[in-house]
Amino acid sequence: MNARKSIGEIFGFFFFLGRRTGKIRVFALLGLVPVALAVVVRVVLHGRSGDIAAVFTEILMVFFLQFYIVILSLFYGTSVVAEEVEGRTLSYLITRPLPKPAIVLGKYAAYALLMFLMVAVSLTPSYFIMNAARLAEPSLYLTFLGYLGVLGLGILAYTAFFTFLGAVLKRGILVGLVFGFGWENVIQYFPGSTQKFSIVHYLKSLLPYRPARGGGGRLALLLFKLEPTSPAVAVLMLAVVAGVLLALACWFFRTKEYLYEE
Repeated sequence: MNARKSIGEIFGFFFFLGRRTGKIRVFALLGLVPVALAVVVRVVLHGRSGDIAAVFTEILMVFFLQFYIVILSLFYGTSVVAEEVEGRTLSYLITRPLPKPAIVLGKYAAYALLMFLMVAVSLTPSYFIMNAARLAEPSLYLTFLGYLGVLGLGILAYTAFFTFLGAVLKRGILVGLVFGFGWENVIQYFPGSTQKFSIVHYLKSLLPYRPARGGGGRLALLLFKLEPTSPAVAVLMLAVVAGVLLALACWFFRTKEYLYEE
């Protein structure tokens, strides 16, 4: 069986299976938080579209960029390998005529799409509820697509990193927690090139809005201390991170012997 067909079969199976798990229901409910917040803010700040836009970028994008896509990617990424080992189903997968890397790539693609759909379903109503007074402005939709694209790239990069951790480490989720909610939240506020050793730096460099010089303006909280990388370099770095870490995850999965716990 060729690799492309194998990846497609794995993708289809786990995408269908993933839609029926309890995990997706929990994360989908979590995604309702920004929608509820958008409704509340819209009611409280009725008639003040500038304030509404500022609240969205300052609070909701922090939720999506620094919490929601990280927690989704952490649990889905580390489970690409771990759930097969812990559920003792790995032996059934690897005895089928499937290349081992196809299992990782197919599950990664299925879970990435599921996460992107959850993020899109959460982002869309919250964004347009907040900006209901500006629905006639074409720039509103371009900005929305920019936000969605950045979050999509974040899902791809973070999920690749956590898939790598899950393939290499027995308790990759613990290291992932430290990375996602420790390192990523601290290093971005370091001055100079140090902040470039984080995924979130490149995601923030691609956001549609920029703070005014001197630290004020929109996204002042989200982009505090940011020394942005050019968009082309940011996209390239995210693609390199995702590609290299996925390749390493496939290599480890193919060569490592996974033992079941008693």
